[in-house]
Amino acid sequence: MGRRRAPTKPSYPGWIRTSVVAAALVVGLIAAALVLPPLLTPGGIDSSQSAATGTQAEAVLPEDRPAVSEGAAPCIPLRVLASLENADMVRSLAAAYLAKPRSVDGKCVSVKVDQEKSGVAATRMADGFASIPAAERPAVWLPDSTAWLRVAEDRAGNAVRQDGASVARSGIVVAMPASMAKAIGWDTKAPTWAEVFAVSKDPGVWERLGHADWGKFKFGKASPTVSTSGLMGLLASYGVAGGNLKDIQNDQLTQPSVITKVKDGELSTSHYMATPEHFLWHARQADDAGDVSEFLSAVIVDEKSVWDYNRGISSNDGVTKQAGPAPREPLLAIYPSDGVMVADNPAVALSGDWVSSQQRLAAEDFLAYTRTEQGQEVVKTTGYRTIQDKVDPTVANTGHYARFLQPVPLPSADVLVDVQKSFPKIRKRARALFLLDVSGSMGQEIAPGVTRLQGAKNAVTRALEHFTDDDKLGLAAFSHVADGPLTPGLVSPVAPFKTNKGDLLAELDALQPVAATPLYEAVGQFAAEQASEYNESEINTIVLLSDGKNDTTHPGDLKSLTEQLSHQHHSTPVLVFTLAYGADADTESLRAIAMASGAHFYDATDPNHLEAVLGDLVTSF
Repeated sequence: MGRRRAPTKPSYPGWIRTSVVAAALVVGLIAAALVLPPLLTPGGIDSSQSAATGTQAEAVLPEDRPAVSEGAAPCIPLRVLASLENADMVRSLAAAYLAKPRSVDGKCVSVKVDQEKSGVAATRMADGFASIPAAERPAVWLPDSTAWLRVAEDRAGNAVRQDGASVARSGIVVAMPASMAKAIGWDTKAPTWAEVFAVSKDPGVWERLGHADWGKFKFGKASPTVSTSGLMGLLASYGVAGGNLKDIQNDQLTQPSVITKVKDGELSTSHYMATPEHFLWHARQADDAGDVSEFLSAVIVDEKSVWDYNRGISSNDGVTKQAGPAPREPLLAIYPSDGVMVADNPAVALSGDWVSSQQRLAAEDFLAYTRTEQGQEVVKTTGYRTIQDKVDPTVANTGHYARFLQPVPLPSADVLVDVQKSFPKIRKRARALFLLDVSGSMGQEIAPGVTRLQGAKNAVTRALEHFTDDDKLGLAAFSHVADGPLTPGLVSPVAPFKTNKGDLLAELDALQPVAATPLYEAVGQFAAEQASEYNESEINTIVLLSDGKNDTTHPGDLKSLTEQLSHQHHSTPVLVFTLAYGADADTESLRAIAMASGAHFYDATDPNHLEAVLGDLVTSF
């Protein structure tokens, strides 16, 4: 590849610049716009056939054209920011790109792929990545959906519409354990989105189908503030409520009847989690224990996540992946018959002042590769559909993919942004008790003049910003002196946040380190109290923060506690989200407590990460 002049910047305002691709890729754009054939039923996958055998002629993708020889060192550093969902694919693309000689402006290229939750990345992009050192800022952003470009534009106050060339596609589906999908008949006849939401609200559906042992229909959703599948699921809910799934308009979002239906639909949500990976990790834990129905009936996810799950890939944080054997019971990807939202994975080259002219050229070269025949082969093998809607047959079989997608078009930028902004108002309300360890070790300093307890107070104060006036919040803390009673106990009873915010903050500020750590006693006592006031229309939960092990003369053991929480989970579930705070925290016990209650464990063993981790945790409400 010979020397090239730096490209001319576009004339429109804003620091985000649409990716520029080689002229030969125009053909690829035509292919991406082909009208796709009708959706087949979820079970109707023929792995021997291509997933893009439409009646129209297929456009030919360009060939990759690597350099004759590698460019000179030092290499141009190219940082790419991916989503949690597509990071594996982007890393595979980067590895394949670098496997051939590259020369950009006479230099070799190095590629570093970072990953972040989509909603968080959109926020950082909107402020020009100001919180990240210039050398670590990306020159390419490759979120898993164009929706996040729109969200970033809105937050940046940039009225110019930005687009990226799609690199890969993944349908947003309803994932169900195979036995449940078959019991309800969705393995052979796909439901509409309206039918999906109606069933999720029916507490007696499994009993009527002869499976009372499965309990209530447990419907999971990721948070639309950070997750593509969560945002797309909420879009579908508004579309169904307004009777216009394929052309959602702004006026629908403000109609009282539509808002009421959407809020009513959200009541069927077991609880929210930050990412689909959190749900699927718990589903895998339940499957390993012998019964996936203990945790999940259905969850809205991208189809690639179904493929990951069915081949034994799981992640308890959305970042670190664990490979194991396939689950006992696979998930089926259910494609609603009235269409699916599509994560289109747009690639955008950035033009902030931290991006050099050589980095812009390297970004263009890498992005051009992603849409070549060779790049799209990588896309296929990493669980995605190509820009021509092709899937790898082995991937399709394992993930139970439909052969074709019937896409529901994304609504306007205003609608996307307004739907996301509406979430705090329409989501299921939380009934949450913050439960803090105030043992003596919480008096240790984590920074000059800042104790562990003060760090916890600061993090909880920030986390409270997530909640609305209609949520119900309370505060308790636990320790004891000698053989004395648990203290200080409940210091601010659970009540509507609009009336007890001042009291809660005052009591939080007054907490002081005490002595012992009656961890099991405290969780058992407060979980029982929360269960006694269980409200099905709320997410009943405890947020437990502890920096140590159960260290007390009081009675109580982990086995009895987890049995209590598991028993409560069947009738009056109280989700105990646990947060390990500091290196001395008993992570194994905290994991077991969370799992028994059906909630999630969070790791802040590095106390400097507490605020970010707790902020992630509260997106589960």
